[in-house]
Amino acid sequence: MTLPSSAARFRAAVEAGDLDTALAQFAEDVVFNSPVVFRPYQGREALRVLLSAVFTVFENFRYTAEYAGPDGHVLAFRADVDGRELQGVDILTTGADPDALLSELTVLVRPYSAATALRERMAALLSG
Repeated sequence: MTLPSSAARFRAAVEAGDLDTALAQFAEDVVFNSPVVFRPYQGREALRVLLSAVFTVFENFRYTAEYAGPDGHVLAFRADVDGRELQGVDILTTGADPDALLSELTVLVRPYSAATALRERMAALLSG
C-alpha cells in the first residue's frame, strides 16, 4: 500500500527541508502529540514552531521506512541529536479520505538518552 497524497507530500517536503509545504499538508486544527511533552499541541501555527525547531535540532535526518493502512500511516526515521543516534516514527492520521489534509501527527522516539537530548535542545530553542 502506498502513502496517500497528503502523507507522501509531507514526507517529500520534510526530506527537502521545505517547512511551508510540510505544514500545508495539515488541517488548521491539527493535533500534534510530542514525544517529550505531556499535553498535545493544537493548530497549524503551534506545529510550525515545533517543526521549525525540529528542523534545527535533528542532524542527518532520513526516513527509513513507510507503512500505510486504512487508519493511519507511519514514517520511520533516524537522526542524530547532540551526537546520539535517535530512532523514531511519525504517525500521520488522515481519516477516511486518503486525499484529505492530515489531522494528527504523533511522534515517538527512542532510546531514552536521545529523547532526553531532544527534549533539552527543544526546550532551549522554544524558551529563548
